[in-house]
Amino acid sequence: MKLFVFDTLFDRLLTSLQQANELPSTDEELGFLSDLLQSKELHALVNVHNKIITNGASDKFFPMLSTSVNVMYDVLEVIAVRTHISEDCKELFYLLQKPHVQGLLCAHDAVAQKDYYPHLPEIPIEVDEDEETIKIVQLVKSNEPLGATIKTEETSGKIVIARVMHGGAADRSGLIHVGDEVVEVNGINVEGKTPADVLSILQNSEGTITFKLVPANGKSTIRESRVRVRAHFDYAAISDPYIPCKEAGLDFCKGEVLHIVSQDDAYWWQARKEGDRNMRAGLIPSRALQERRIILERTFDKDKENGLCSVSALPVLSCSQSPKSPRCISKPKTKKIMYDTAENDDFDREHIATYEEVAKLYPRPGIYRPIVLIGSPGVGRNELKRRLIDTDPEKYKTPIPYTSRAMKPGEVNGKEYFFVTREQMEEDIEAGKFIEFGEYKGNLYGTSADSVKSIVNSGHVCILNPHYQALKMLRTPQLKPYIIYIKPPPLDVLKRTRTALNAKSTFDVNSSRGFTDEEFSDMIKSAERIEFLYEHLFDEQIINADLALAFGQLLASANRLETEPLWVPASWVQ
Repeated sequence: MKLFVFDTLFDRLLTSLQQANELPSTDEELGFLSDLLQSKELHALVNVHNKIITNGASDKFFPMLSTSVNVMYDVLEVIAVRTHISEDCKELFYLLQKPHVQGLLCAHDAVAQKDYYPHLPEIPIEVDEDEETIKIVQLVKSNEPLGATIKTEETSGKIVIARVMHGGAADRSGLIHVGDEVVEVNGINVEGKTPADVLSILQNSEGTITFKLVPANGKSTIRESRVRVRAHFDYAAISDPYIPCKEAGLDFCKGEVLHIVSQDDAYWWQARKEGDRNMRAGLIPSRALQERRIILERTFDKDKENGLCSVSALPVLSCSQSPKSPRCISKPKTKKIMYDTAENDDFDREHIATYEEVAKLYPRPGIYRPIVLIGSPGVGRNELKRRLIDTDPEKYKTPIPYTSRAMKPGEVNGKEYFFVTREQMEEDIEAGKFIEFGEYKGNLYGTSADSVKSIVNSGHVCILNPHYQALKMLRTPQLKPYIIYIKPPPLDVLKRTRTALNAKSTFDVNSSRGFTDEEFSDMIKSAERIEFLYEHLFDEQIINADLALAFGQLLASANRLETEPLWVPASWVQ
């Protein structure tokens, strides 16, 4: 029916134009309009428009679903673990990652969701100067929060909508927008009241809640961001005294991946936990806010250590400072410190880990990510590395170190070590060619970055157990390492397990004695320092209390690395 009407009107317009003799237009203008209405391009666009509009009138063109892109990602995750088993799965895996296929599915979803109409501005409503446009919004109260927060406007003192939570009841209604002024709630005038008073009215209301709102001047469409981040701290909204609304907060644990759906607010982001089926977003502190909190904590701790800070001197963010005044806390300063593999952690201590943007990296056949074992000396990294390599020496390789010492009888260059002159090694160290280096008994030893790249490029899995400060050189988009932190168990368990196995100390290479109590304590202290400085770089943590169990975890991780898509820094997949 729509197609017939549209075509009839189109033909009548063309006929009327051809019969027009008295229109206030020139022959040139009439000719241009006549040619336009008879053009094949315009008729083709009209046909496409009619096909889309009448899409639902025929089962032949009715879309089966409007989320084919989401289905595609689900399929990718399912078949990613089967690419090494089935050639069909491998072919489909690579086909679904082609941009043309993904573009086709995106276009399909846009048409299925009817997201092709132009977004026209709203028709302005003319009112008297003394009158205001009022909209009345009714929402049914349920166990679900409203999904909006309010604030007092500083200049006028009016109660306005501060934010609308993505996926919440207010957002789904499409009737409440940021900046709308709240005039009445359930017939109660809110003039002169505080946000706490309005929240009290809402909490005491039952059934339908009626809002009288003065619409904001401009209404921006809420667009959901696709940013994913890994959190590097724990957060509980109930214990945060500065969150605008505790009920709207989102709790999360260190290491969890969050979907950031809105970063419009400088201090409070909206987010969901990745994979959470609850579509309503929650409030979390922004990166800037969390960084400033950590700076205050560190400043307080440092002053307390120096005896310069009392309890009353603890820096406190007031409610007015937290969301409104970015000048209340000084900008973090970064020390310009050069560093090397010596025990110098000042540079790393300056880094403040809050959130890291991540994306999924899918395994690629024949290209393996290096496995890096980080931990304190004596924790058992060498033994875990040796056992892993022994499971498949043709697959797992470790780079051959370089040294400036003289070659001993029976040694072969390129087998145990690459032997070079001290001058050459010093030049390469200065040029940044070594991921780690050190000196022992007057001779230099080190691992070159090129040797790691050579193993990766040859189709092998590179296994490394470097000094923890080597992470600065290793964690790059080119190498994409998988970093596993080997953690010692508590001190009593550490002593008991190592003593039971007659473990030999690794602190003295010329002795076959066991570990001393002091060495056990040093191992724990070193582990705590490594964890404090570099925990945000770890992909996994294995506690080496039982060597057999720890090795089983390591082997499972190595297998998972080759079969499952894993979260990595977003810059690694761009």
